[in-house]
Amino acid sequence: MRYQNSWQDYRLIDTSDGERLESWAGVKLVRPDPQIIWKTPKNNPAWINADAVYHRSTKGGGEWEYKRKLPQSWTVSYKELKFIIRPTGFKHTGLFPEQAVNWDFMSDMIKSAGRPINVLNLFAYTGGATLACAQAGASVCHVDASKGMVQWARDNAKESGLADKPIRWIVDDCEKFVEREIKRGKSYDAVVMDPPSYGRGPGGEVWKLEDSIYDLCRTVSNVLSDRPLFFLLNSYTTGLSPSCMQYILGSIMLKRFKGSVSSDEIGLKVEETGMVLPAGSTAMWTEKA
Repeated sequence: MRYQNSWQDYRLIDTSDGERLESWAGVKLVRPDPQIIWKTPKNNPAWINADAVYHRSTKGGGEWEYKRKLPQSWTVSYKELKFIIRPTGFKHTGLFPEQAVNWDFMSDMIKSAGRPINVLNLFAYTGGATLACAQAGASVCHVDASKGMVQWARDNAKESGLADKPIRWIVDDCEKFVEREIKRGKSYDAVVMDPPSYGRGPGGEVWKLEDSIYDLCRTVSNVLSDRPLFFLLNSYTTGLSPSCMQYILGSIMLKRFKGSVSSDEIGLKVEETGMVLPAGSTAMWTEKA
């Protein structure tokens, strides 16, 4: 499992009984996590003294219980990058800190490429990968169907001093956008995408990742340049293992571009126990064999 030890503003303090205890630049939050099925003792006093706790509802969703008044938003830093944190009604904060290990991977690839790199970031959320790639020197096309998420990402870019970098901000259905880019003859040297487990298409049709991911990856591969640098696929879908993701990318990319493909879980180090909490999977194709 890959994880990043360079975080200073984010800490995963403890995990137990379906919950994670976190510190976001000193703000202590308790959030649910269905993967945490162990029931180890909650000895850290921050469990009781947390600033806010998210409670799930039996009817779906949930709400925050604030133990003290918090600012509407605040920032956390990862190396040179800054992100606006804002607790949402769906337990999220606007950032997935486990993705830092992938930000570093992409940044290193771009810096060592020795040529201009144009990155396509699909299902780009609040822009962690976008900012990492832009900071490393790439041009980036950031695409997400949510206008609010794209604006949040733009605000993160401004906070990080990257507002003037060559980033295209696109609010659109990701698959439809890629299909139009292919027709326009547009190409990219690298792709990163983090598709949701479930969604609805433009006509209201249900979109399930396991059923759609192969066709989506195949379509996206057609927007790659003749010499792509990497294709990185993230997933938080428990039914889609890292190996399956690797097979998908390999079957699409290796015959056409050669290179190599790998996969692994990504995670977060837990301070209290020393364990690493699984927090998603990544498969990666790179140009280097």
